[in-house]
Amino acid sequence: MIVARTIAEARAALRDLPRPLGFTPTMGALHAGHLSLVEAARARCASVAASVFVNPTQFGRGEDFGAYPRDESRDLRLLEEAGVAVVFVPETDELYPEGFATNVHVGGALTESLEGASRPDHFDGVAVVVAKLLGVVQPDVLFLGEKDAQQLAVVRRFVRDLDLPVEVASVPTLREPDGLAMSSRNIYLTAAQRALAPDLYLALLAGAAAAGKPGAAAKDVVVAATGALLLPPGGLDPVAAEEALARLRFKLDYLAIVNEDTFVPEVALGPRSRLAAAAFLGSTRLIDNVPVAVPDRDRTTAASPGAASSSAYPAKDATA
Repeated sequence: MIVARTIAEARAALRDLPRPLGFTPTMGALHAGHLSLVEAARARCASVAASVFVNPTQFGRGEDFGAYPRDESRDLRLLEEAGVAVVFVPETDELYPEGFATNVHVGGALTESLEGASRPDHFDGVAVVVAKLLGVVQPDVLFLGEKDAQQLAVVRRFVRDLDLPVEVASVPTLREPDGLAMSSRNIYLTAAQRALAPDLYLALLAGAAAAGKPGAAAKDVVVAATGALLLPPGGLDPVAAEEALARLRFKLDYLAIVNEDTFVPEVALGPRSRLAAAAFLGSTRLIDNVPVAVPDRDRTTAASPGAASSSAYPAKDATA
């Protein structure tokens, strides 16, 4: 595996790789979820490239840029074992040299709702770094995870709007055996918080199950998920509910039904509806999402805990 530190080194190393070329960008602190992206890329592409770069522009004030977990030697070993041919590991000033003054902004609900509302300017930082990485690597297929569903939608939008010559492929969320979505930030959880963390996914599953009931509306899905997250198994007994909330220590940021392409909130359930949530356990922010089980939904790419596969974004002449 070639480790490239500069743009020139990366372009030289990538120039003669067999095509098609798959690419997965990462911020390091790799886990099995990242490696499932590499696995999906290897299954479809003749060569695979990756990047390891903790991007400062997507962290807001007070977020964990300085404390974000970093272990470059481990990351490089895992990528090499996974079959990556070239990994781009730039320093910050390689991607953002002095005088850098360009932004990539996707407008509307796609960047202003949910994650965008909670983390202003986050998606601008994501968009600009992904655009730069695509310019350096020039892959045929970009592989991204569905756990960051809104980020996936943002990248798909600007790739399509700017006519960039790359296919965006999604890989379903990889989960721990108890259902917790794999994330580099899970290491921040205490033992007690880690035991509680899968409840967020279980709540989303309760909401998705409610979506399959006759006459269900988006509101019913959110109510079911919220109830599963906040209420005890015994129901609405006030004392039990108060005790459950005292134990819970979840601070819900958002829980909503949205269109997975636009992230506009939905009132009526449809084939592109997705239930998305973010919640804090202590200082650790967890995000997760699931497709809702409406009867006419294409479930061929739905993920089960521990599963990994890929699905391509529709072609440019298809309806988003």
